[in-house]
Amino acid sequence: MTAAFGQPARSVLACGEVRTCLLPSHQALDSRAAVQLLRLRADEHVRVSERPSLYVLSPEVLTGVDCRLPAANGSKVRAVGTVAARAALTEGRLLQSTAYFSVPAVGPDTRRTWGQYLVRPGFVEPFGKLPQQATAEGVLQGARRGELDLGMISEGLLAQLRRHPLLDRRVPFKSSPTRLRWVAYRTSDGEPASLVSFTVAEGGLRTMELRLPEHIPAASAAGICEDLALHDWLLTTVQHMLDNSRLGATDGPSVVETLHPVVVHLLHLWMPRAHVDPALGHLWDVLEEKPGFSRQWKNLSRRIRDRLALQAVATPHQALSTR
Repeated sequence: MTAAFGQPARSVLACGEVRTCLLPSHQALDSRAAVQLLRLRADEHVRVSERPSLYVLSPEVLTGVDCRLPAANGSKVRAVGTVAARAALTEGRLLQSTAYFSVPAVGPDTRRTWGQYLVRPGFVEPFGKLPQQATAEGVLQGARRGELDLGMISEGLLAQLRRHPLLDRRVPFKSSPTRLRWVAYRTSDGEPASLVSFTVAEGGLRTMELRLPEHIPAASAAGICEDLALHDWLLTTVQHMLDNSRLGATDGPSVVETLHPVVVHLLHLWMPRAHVDPALGHLWDVLEEKPGFSRQWKNLSRRIRDRLALQAVATPHQALSTR
C-alpha cells in the first residue's frame, strides 16, 4: 500500500550523482562572490561556513521528472516526482554539483497532480512496485535513453554556474572533472550507516554504495558523497600532475613552475569530514584503512615539499656556477 497524500512515504533507496571540477576562474572566489555565484533561488539563503575551511552551499533547486527509472535488468518502471540539485564551492576553488532523489518500495497506480509531487521535494514515486536492486545497479551503470538521468541534471547545473558572469573562465592549471554515482539502501534505525563499496572506473567515473538508517536525510547522504568526491578529485588531480611533470627527471625553474599550482591552490584543501553530518563521519574510516586516502595524500604532499626543498638548496649553487 502507498502512503496517503500528506503522509511521508518511507524511502527504501536514495540515488545521486556528484560532479567535481576546478572553478573556471583564475582567482579563487571570496565568500561574498561565492554566495553570489550560488544564489540559485531568491527565496532561500546560501549557506556559508568559514571554519575550518570556506565552504559555501547553494539552496536546492527542483527538476520535475516523468520518465522511466534506470534499471539494469531492463525493467520499464515509470516514475514521477522531483529531483533535488544543489552546488557547493570549497575554498572558492573547487566546484561541485549534485543531483539526487529518494524512492519508496511501492508507488500509486495512477499519476498524482504536480502539486502533490512538489510538496515532497527530491522524492520520486514509481508506478507500482520498485525493482530496488535493478534500479540501484542501473543508476550506478548510468541511465540509458528515456531513463531518469541524474548525470544530465547535475551537469546542467554545473554548466549554468560555469557561465556565470563572475567567472573569467581562466583556470590556473589544467585538470579533469570527475563523476561519482552513488546509491544508499535504507536500513532499520537499529543498523549503523556503512560504506559498502567505493570503485574507481575509467574516464573519471567513481561509484559508491551505502547503507543508511531511515532517519538519515538524503541530503546528508549527498553531503558525505560530495566530501568523498572532492577528496578523490584532489588525489586524482595531484597524482596526475606529478605523473606528467617528470618529477626527478628535470631540475631548475621548471620544477617550481610545475609544482607551484599544487602548493598554491590544492595542498591546503585536504580536510576530510569537515562539512559532513557527524552521524556519517565514520564512513571515512573505511577509505582511510583501505586504500588509505590520507596516507596517499601525505605521501604526495611530502614528495612535493621535499622536491621543492631540494630545489631551494640547489638554486644558490646553480647561480654561483653560472657566474
